[in-house]
Order: sequence, then C-alpha cells, then structure tokens
Amino acid sequence: MLSILANEFSKQGLSVFIVCLNEAEPGYQISSHVKMINLLEKRENENIFNRIKYALLIFLRLSNLLIKEKPTCVISFMTTANLWTGLACSLIKTPFIVSERTTPDHTINSFNFFLKRISYIIYKKSKAIVIPAKGIEDCIRNHKSFKRLNNFKIIRNPLHVFKSPSVKPVNTKKFILGVGRLSYIKGFDQLIEAYSNIKADDIDLLIVGGGSEYENLSNQIEKLGMQKRAKLIGPKDNLQDYYNQAELFVLPSRNEGYPNALIEAMSFGCPCIAMDCEFGPTEIIENEANGILIEANNTGKLTSAMDNLLADESLRVKIASNAQLITQINSIENILPKWKDLILHNA
Repeated sequence: MLSILANEFSKQGLSVFIVCLNEAEPGYQISSHVKMINLLEKRENENIFNRIKYALLIFLRLSNLLIKEKPTCVISFMTTANLWTGLACSLIKTPFIVSERTTPDHTINSFNFFLKRISYIIYKKSKAIVIPAKGIEDCIRNHKSFKRLNNFKIIRNPLHVFKSPSVKPVNTKKFILGVGRLSYIKGFDQLIEAYSNIKADDIDLLIVGGGSEYENLSNQIEKLGMQKRAKLIGPKDNLQDYYNQAELFVLPSRNEGYPNALIEAMSFGCPCIAMDCEFGPTEIIENEANGILIEANNTGKLTSAMDNLLADESLRVKIASNAQLITQINSIENILPKWKDLILHNA
C-alpha cells in the first residue's frame, strides 16, 4: 500500500519521501522519483542501552527531517511507525495520518497500560486512523482503552497492476494455488492437510512464497507422502500466470489485515475459497456469489469446499465471473482519490 501510494503520488508531480525506521531493501519496486530515507543503519545487539540509543536517534532524525521538509501531511503504516510519527508530528504540529494494517490483538491491543495510553493519545490526535477492513476498527474499539476513538476511515487496498499473463503453462498438471509468506499465521499447514484429503488425485497443490515455515511445511508434505503432488515453489515474479491458470485459489490464513493475494486471484477470475479469518475475507467474499467462505481453522470444511467446487463447473464459472468485479472496486483509480481527499482535507 505504501509503495503504491508513493509511486502514484510521485507520478502526479508531488514530492514524496518514504522514511524507513531501519535500513532495508524495498520489497516492491519504488519509483526513482521517490526519495528513500533510512533513519537507522543496521542495528547492533539489542541490549537496553542500544534500544534507548536507537529510540532517541529515530525520534531526533525523524523530527529534524519533518522540520526541514515541512510536509503537507505524513502517513504512517504499522503500529511502531505510527507511534514515532505521532510523537514527532505532534511536537512540531505537522498533520499526520496513522494506519493499522493487521490484527490489533497482535499489536496495539497487546500493549501494556502505559503504551496503550500513549497510543490512544496519538491515534486520537491523528487526522484519521486508516484501516483496510471494518473488522480492524471493531477489534480496536472492543478494547476498553480505545473505545472512544472515533476517527477511523476505511480505505481498501488497491490491486497490484500485473503484466499480461503468459499462455505458457506453469505446471504440467492442473493445480490448486496458495500464495503468501510461509508463516504460521498464513495457515498453509491447514491447506496442505485439507488438500491431502480431497477426492481428486489428478490435481497438484502449488504454494508460492518463502518464509520461516518452509522446513515445517516440507516435513508435513513428506509425512503425508505427497512430495509429487504438493509443491513449495518459492517466490515468483510471474504471479499473474499462476493466478490465471489455477483451477482454484485457497486462502487458509489464521489472521489477515486485508488479504491482497485473495483480491489478486479474484481479479484474474480464479475461483476462490477463503477461511473466514480476522480480517478481510468476510468483507470481500459473498459466499457462493463471488467466492466460497468457510469457517476459520476448519480443515474438514476446507476439504469439502475444494471437492465441491472442483466438481461443480457451473458454480466455478459463476464465481469466477463475479469475482472479477473486484478489478473495479479495488482499482487504483478508485482507491487513490480517497487517500488524496483525506490528505488534502486534513492538510
């Protein structure tokens, strides 16, 4: 979201900075017209003295940058960046917008009393708390520390613009597709378990992505004796080809903020099944209209949903057709003006 906004605003002739708390390589392509600034170089051992030093450096360098550049508005993404942005912007009276992108119970709601109080003050002073799904607002406001926050603004994630898909097959057999970081919360172990019990034996499972759970998932596949059918194929630059050629896309996540892979698959007319995790799927999918929504963490129901959808061609065609409407709802042309209006309104 951040990279898309930066690139698009830069195209419109605006001066755009991306400020990173730490030195890191961008995960997405950033326009050469966007200025990249790292507040810290690589960190040393995280002892108490270094943590205090890094905190002071981040605050001072961010404040000096804002004083020098005098931005119209600062937008921050993710909880830690929100807090630093709020502190610095409040000090020098610069308008700022914070954005929560993932499950609050793992971030802001898990803070101690002191940090919750600081977070409440900063979020209350922000011009808006931008979230991609209503469920994130409900989760934050359900916590007594944040019940009085009332400046939430829902702006969906825009679709990534892919190259045109190739006609060259990416797999020798038909396949079910999963896409995402190989981490526990993405639930690919649930997908592998559910897939091992489907009726069809002539369709592969391809999981695109890399991450810390690679070894565990590989071991699971081996124990189930599915090495020739279930494949962890790593990150891919031609995701559009996989979305375009898959028989089904499955989102087995335990948690989400707003699942980009799901809307990407839908945009290619790939029939989708999603577990109704927190947050996003229930706000994207209307069950059996533009996708299939099943109970979270229920692998038995996931197996049944895959079996049913593979066997019902008319349902697949209907879902695929309706799913492609996401290209209008979540287009950058539709999403960007919402951000621009918010920024200008609160400048």
